[in-house]
Amino acid sequence: MATAGPGAGAGAPPLGVVVLISGSGSNLQALIDARGAGFEIRAVISNVSDAFGLKRAEAAGIQARVLDHHGYPSRAAYDADLAGLIDSFAPGLVVLAGFMRILTTGLVNHYRGRMLNIHPSLLPKFRGLHTHARALEAGEQVHGASVHFVTPELDGGPVILQAEVPVLADDDPDRLAARVLTREHLIYPRVVGWFATGRLRLDEADRPILDGQVLMRPLLLDSDSAGVADQGSSRC
Repeated sequence: MATAGPGAGAGAPPLGVVVLISGSGSNLQALIDARGAGFEIRAVISNVSDAFGLKRAEAAGIQARVLDHHGYPSRAAYDADLAGLIDSFAPGLVVLAGFMRILTTGLVNHYRGRMLNIHPSLLPKFRGLHTHARALEAGEQVHGASVHFVTPELDGGPVILQAEVPVLADDDPDRLAARVLTREHLIYPRVVGWFATGRLRLDEADRPILDGQVLMRPLLLDSDSAGVADQGSSRC
């Protein structure tokens, strides 16, 4: 059974986290700003050498590494080296923060119950890319973001926490993306903190367990108070 790792429990040392990025790293920055919520970022790894997130890591005194995927004969070969690099930092949790690579089943299973992702849609809607444009094309009135455990199914792992934003009449994909991103910065550190302090885990049936209770549906961040409520209950 997966556990929350060495960061769980009062007085325990902070949980070691490795963050994978490919771009600007705004969600990484939100995690950097939240350090002290039971976790420490031991390393940031990018597959893109000029990703701005690497500069964010360096500015925060965090080890930054580049593992360029170009030149590898296969996705599996790259992921094998990626796993080796991640494991060299002995993390209790791996966090995907805009890492633009589809991971192999072998890599995902290696970190089963110890890997989180944030996706810019209200999963299970709009898995994959271009979520904001697709939401607008579909005439959605509400859009948002989801934090989920990673499983081999692309963007199909069990969802833990979501945040909604309204879709406005004059929205374009960029405006909608910017509004969603502000909510991402709230929900991702919160979920990482839950995991790091032992409140959150994945059970053997791939169900998220929070505070000893199975999450039968994702939790929802309240848009006004930034509190959390079950989607089946009144928002707090």
